[in-house]
Amino acid sequence: MAEIVLEGISKRYADGTEALQRTDLSIHDGEFFILVGPSGCGKSTLLNIIVGLAQPSTGEVRVDGETVTGRDPKDRNMAMVFQSYAIYPHMTVRENIAFPLKLAKLARSEIDARVEQAAAMLELHTLLERKPAELSGGQRQRVAMGRAIVRQPAAFLLDEPLSNLDAKLRVQMRTELSRLQKRLGTTTIYVTHDQTEAMTLGQRIAVLRRGQVQQVGTPRELYEQPANLFVAGFVGSPAMNFLPAEVDGDRLVLPMTTIAVPQDLRAQLGGRRRTVIAGIRPEHFAAVDSAGRGDAPAQSFDVSAEIVEWLGADLYLYFDVAVERTAGLDVLPQELDLNPVHDGRLRLVARVEACARAVEGGKQRLCFDAQRISLFDPATGERIRPAQAATA
Repeated sequence: MAEIVLEGISKRYADGTEALQRTDLSIHDGEFFILVGPSGCGKSTLLNIIVGLAQPSTGEVRVDGETVTGRDPKDRNMAMVFQSYAIYPHMTVRENIAFPLKLAKLARSEIDARVEQAAAMLELHTLLERKPAELSGGQRQRVAMGRAIVRQPAAFLLDEPLSNLDAKLRVQMRTELSRLQKRLGTTTIYVTHDQTEAMTLGQRIAVLRRGQVQQVGTPRELYEQPANLFVAGFVGSPAMNFLPAEVDGDRLVLPMTTIAVPQDLRAQLGGRRRTVIAGIRPEHFAAVDSAGRGDAPAQSFDVSAEIVEWLGADLYLYFDVAVERTAGLDVLPQELDLNPVHDGRLRLVARVEACARAVEGGKQRLCFDAQRISLFDPATGERIRPAQAATA
């Protein structure tokens, strides 16, 4: 196990392309740490710098307080697992797992013991004499993991290891990876573009965009306290809805209703009239007619259900609201393709109770939890944090 510290790491290529801006991160000993972001954000570049496959333009990498910047990958005691399985087709499972130990010239008895231990851990013990062509995609990925485990490294570095698997197998392997990491207790850095993988696997997550770390935190912190529009829109599925809004004293005027400004935000907003972007997560809506709580809440509103998707446990209801084109939504991160405005209409989605009787083209009354709304500065994209959080 190891603590990994990145200090002042950046990467600029010879043609001037800046793949990574200054990055400072501390990955704790034994932690499952996630690097997440869209394609081209710099997460794989950062992983390659940590393992030594690429050199930073500035900064240093430290492992347990010792600088490893400039060392070859073989001298860093780290094991990497790639998106492609990278296992040898002419070797058996046993031979593939044992390969790095043979290169290290370990004794045969030690090699056999480590291979058997890893195979048992990964439930490959009945497949040791098979060739990769006889294995499923999930089994091949476990062979690649076994080859990393037998090295007993200080850290595992995983670069989108599940992206070649089908959806059902990804869920299964996600569970196995989480269980395995907890059992081994080895520091693990995991790269993915899938925010669901990031949220379910990571103890802490670093969200990257265009070579810059946007926020580092636990899955709950990223979900409940996003630093900016990008993090808010990237974390959560379906993505957060963004709407233009106007603060008028202690009122927040939204396209479909008016609510009181949440108490913990009033001091930050100062009561002055200003334009903001409001964020409402789909799961914070509720269908009023299915709530069964008497009269409709004051801030409830009627919508026309444009699309209805019933998923068994949930119902997704897509609806439009009228907005002005110049309402500040042009600052939304383009990578996320969120809430585009067409002909003065903004498409939103509500994730409501499955028992809601919504039908496409029909009317539906909705409300939402006003205390869980997020507000963002349209000039900077930064979240307007409650007074206590802002001073913490």
